[in-house]
Amino acid sequence: MNVQLLWTLGILAVAMVLFLSERLSVDLVALLVVLALGTTGVLTPQEVFSGFSRQAVVILMAIFILTEGLERTGVTRQVGNLLLRIAGNDERRLIIVVMVTGSFLSLFMNNIAAVSILLPAVSGASRKAGVSQSRVLMPLAFATLLGGMGTLLTTTNIVVSGLLHSADLRGFGLFSFFPVGFPLIVVGIVYMAVWGRRLLPTHSFADHGRQAVQQSADLVDLYRLSEYLFRAAVPTSSPLIGKSLRESAIRETYGLTVVGLERDDTLALSPSPDSVLQHGDVLLLAGEAEDLLLRDPGQSLEILPLSQWSNRDLESPKVAVVEAVLSPRSALIGHTLRGAHFHETRGMNVLAILRGGRKVYVGLADLPLQFGDALLMHGPREQLPILRDDPELIVVSHAQEQVPPVRAKGKLALAIMVTTLAVAATGYFPVGEVMLAGALVMVMAGALTMDQAYRAIEWRVVFLVAGMLPMGIAMTKSGAAQMMAGGLAHVLGSAGPLAMLAGLVALTIVLSQVMKGAAIATVMTPIAIQTARTIGADPRALAMGVALATSMAFVTPLGHPVNILVMGEARYRFRDYVKVGLPLTVLLFVVVLIFLPLVWPLTPK
Repeated sequence: MNVQLLWTLGILAVAMVLFLSERLSVDLVALLVVLALGTTGVLTPQEVFSGFSRQAVVILMAIFILTEGLERTGVTRQVGNLLLRIAGNDERRLIIVVMVTGSFLSLFMNNIAAVSILLPAVSGASRKAGVSQSRVLMPLAFATLLGGMGTLLTTTNIVVSGLLHSADLRGFGLFSFFPVGFPLIVVGIVYMAVWGRRLLPTHSFADHGRQAVQQSADLVDLYRLSEYLFRAAVPTSSPLIGKSLRESAIRETYGLTVVGLERDDTLALSPSPDSVLQHGDVLLLAGEAEDLLLRDPGQSLEILPLSQWSNRDLESPKVAVVEAVLSPRSALIGHTLRGAHFHETRGMNVLAILRGGRKVYVGLADLPLQFGDALLMHGPREQLPILRDDPELIVVSHAQEQVPPVRAKGKLALAIMVTTLAVAATGYFPVGEVMLAGALVMVMAGALTMDQAYRAIEWRVVFLVAGMLPMGIAMTKSGAAQMMAGGLAHVLGSAGPLAMLAGLVALTIVLSQVMKGAAIATVMTPIAIQTARTIGADPRALAMGVALATSMAFVTPLGHPVNILVMGEARYRFRDYVKVGLPLTVLLFVVVLIFLPLVWPLTPK
């Protein structure tokens, strides 16, 4: 066993452990991998940085820019809401329309972007239809994963195509996946509409008490916030008299949030931090009244009798109660509200945080935020458009207010996208060049600025792909892929190419439940190519099987961010994914083994 092989296998093993442990971000791991491959001499300097010059990376960046152009001009939201309005109040029809819409959008954009666009609309549609969110959000996430199997414009599919190029093989075209992906999409939607929906939880934690508030969507009741809202008066001797709310440091001293200021029998909701406190003022506060009693026994504030509160009491023409979840690439993840200056930058007070079915009301300012957290916010309605455009948040309530009208450039942006895809589909020009040209035209047409284009790119994904692509070169160059392929050929080779396809797909599916698809693709694709050459099968056919399998992350919420995103909003448990996703995965595994050999013969003619 040569030294390069040992280094490659060692680096790969460490990378897998780091990917699984999530102690470091995936993009950082990928860059460390490529650096290690270079410093150990496995790859030359040119090979180390070759990932950044690959067509796959260019296509990824172009996709982010193109879809951001459609989003900023309102096209995607209008299309999504139009289709959702067709669903009506029937649960089965709502699931079908949601899945058709999600799979359609994910044919042309990143899966996370598709879910982020549709999540507010689907949440609003489910409330209007009286259908629990737990019945529609998992189908939405699964639909985007299914749609990603039908086109090249999915991260893992792009990676696999790039690795084929590296192996001196012809890559996949824009719609090379569609003949196999379309049956998978149809089967997946039919499964969820007929059988899968029966396995979905009838009521999630978020639906506790929803029957009483289903039509009004009263978030205060839903969060049981009335138990943590109380009134406190400013007594004559209070040291707070003459101080502004900002100077009073009520939040910092007592861990309380000022929701309203009552003066002369008039309640001002979400008062300005510059409001000066006077004798007789009554503050509406969110938090633990017991904490105030312990820290300040009646000296600064006197607690008044309790009252019941609802959205109507906390909202006005100028003030709103709104719910949002952290986006998958939110910079707020890992930071506290205080450290992120949340109130100062967004003008909203966070009244409660919903995390994994548990509601948190106290210590919010110093609680590190996690992906999947839902924030209940209170503040000026004029801030809603700002929240809507905030890349760190996805607003899931007040959907009717957050959908921007199709602006003047909406039709132009849609025409640019359609033209780009049509030219790329012809195969006359390289897909990377066509997609980049489309992205640049989108910017020049004014659908978005260059600054917005840079912000739209998910750089973590770009660096993950650019960093892991050279691993494919290392596996081939060092002989690691050949060794692994030889092992597979020894075990399954005598059973024929179909058994080999089944083994590769099954192994990839298992890995996809706990690891990022792009990382799996960079490891499994070289093995598939080398295995095919060993047994005389078509490398492109086995590589496509691997690509499709990386999208089958249905059994756990860990395999893809879209699963975690809807898990937080609908309060799914881990076992819900196993219960619904495992039968779907088995069904799609069989469909792949039936349809892929028909479209892509396993043995070259």
